[in-house]
Amino acid sequence: MRASHLIRQAHRWVSILFTLTVVANFVAMTQGTPPAWITYSPLLPLALLMFSGLYLFVLPSLARYRSGRRSVSA
Repeated sequence: MRASHLIRQAHRWVSILFTLTVVANFVAMTQGTPPAWITYSPLLPLALLMFSGLYLFVLPSLARYRSGRRSVSA
């Protein structure tokens, strides 16, 4: 299995985890002031999503660069 495929799968699963932590945060807010650990729980998945998303965003450009096909702009 290629590394890009594993990162894409991890990105999908972390996005599900992030969504669940945000939903848990909103549910906890309806009960009153939530504990700090619930308030800050979405930050770790969000940071992981940022790094994996940036990698996936740059991946097509890296593939073009490695293959030698560079676009010529006038």
